[in-house]
Amino acid sequence: MPINITMPALSPTMEEGNLAKWLVKEGDTVKSGDVIAEIETDKATMEVEAVDEGTVAKIVVPAGTEGVKVNALIAVLAGEGEDVAAAASDAGSAAPAPKAETAAEAPKAEAANAPAAQAPAAAPASAPAAAPASGNRTFSSPLARRLAKEVGIDLSAISGSGPHGRVVKSDVEAFVTGGGAKAAPGAAAAPQAAAPAPAAAPKGASDETVLKLFEPGSYELVPHDGMRKVIAKRLVESKQTVPHFYVTVDCELDALLALRAQLNDAAPRKDGGAAYKLSVNDMVIKAMALALRDVPDANVSWTEANMVKHKHADVGVAVSIPGGLITPIIRKAEEKTLSVISNEMRDLGKRAKDRKLKPEEYQGGTTSVSNMGMMGVKNFAAVINPPHATILAVGAGEQRVIVRKGEMVIATVMSVTLSTDHRCVDGALGAELLQAFKGYIENPMGMLV
Repeated sequence: MPINITMPALSPTMEEGNLAKWLVKEGDTVKSGDVIAEIETDKATMEVEAVDEGTVAKIVVPAGTEGVKVNALIAVLAGEGEDVAAAASDAGSAAPAPKAETAAEAPKAEAANAPAAQAPAAAPASAPAAAPASGNRTFSSPLARRLAKEVGIDLSAISGSGPHGRVVKSDVEAFVTGGGAKAAPGAAAAPQAAAPAPAAAPKGASDETVLKLFEPGSYELVPHDGMRKVIAKRLVESKQTVPHFYVTVDCELDALLALRAQLNDAAPRKDGGAAYKLSVNDMVIKAMALALRDVPDANVSWTEANMVKHKHADVGVAVSIPGGLITPIIRKAEEKTLSVISNEMRDLGKRAKDRKLKPEEYQGGTTSVSNMGMMGVKNFAAVINPPHATILAVGAGEQRVIVRKGEMVIATVMSVTLSTDHRCVDGALGAELLQAFKGYIENPMGMLV
């Protein structure tokens, strides 16, 4: 039987992607693990590996195609011993398969609103679902596995609607919405019909409403790209669901700047250059990680059932790239030296701008740092990036007149604002975390021991 290759979900937020390049051609033999294509997501360009062995019978979606929906059919493999020509000719008859898979585009709304007349059409799509039940392995997409793990569901209890009974995102969501009872083949939509329809996400003003306010010809329309759509969706979600609370302190930087200069001057030479070059941002990352280590009750994430207490400080750092931003993560930052953080951040930042980060390098994390100081911004409040409970907004270091022991002196001062999720980090706890951060910034030798 021909094997369908579908557009993979390379991140939890991915709904569609651009098929940038095929690395195989029709007639090529591939093995499991071979890189077969490059996909451009909203955040990066990713390599796609084959999960089955066979011969490329037909490439359905040509290279350079934009806006390919997740789970859409992109190619067909002929399995061992199969007639390649026959598999290619059967590719057209495989068209209904993507139809079943593309239910993931609107998993809840489509199932909840499906009319009774559509029930017979669902039966053929779910028929292959019996295959996994006969073995010990349940085939599923990476996103389906992630969702199932988050809600504590055994994938073997779910009937898959994907190719060969593969469990996809929409199957997991249908299972949860239906109350957790295993759906019979062809009846997945029935339990969801009784479920309340999800609230519609707020939308911006329509083009017609806005454009009538401006003189024709005085503007141009620039369509939203995938990254901007995802950023807009996540920020609206954050502000609607996370009760933000803000705490601001001023930190004196003179001791930190002196230590930074001393450490950079002492950097050993490597390959004709310095082995590292510390920035203020590198030291901010380290200070934030150590502060979370010292105040572990603030190193948390909120879920409806539990408080997730993290064992390490994985610090995301906002990096501006064309069309938006991305947040690569320094894992276990509290355990790393300043030089390691500096070199790792330089590598992540470069690959972020080239859109070459892997999903695991920008997904997750326990907190974030957003530094606009280099742009001359004095202070600002950042929006929390769920599932984080905190984000630190860093302003510019500038010389200010302060009072020290009753006398006016000039010091280099940096304002920082901590945004916290008030559901899990109360005001007093946020203030405690920020005081710990301030302590490391103003006494930076503590970051070296």
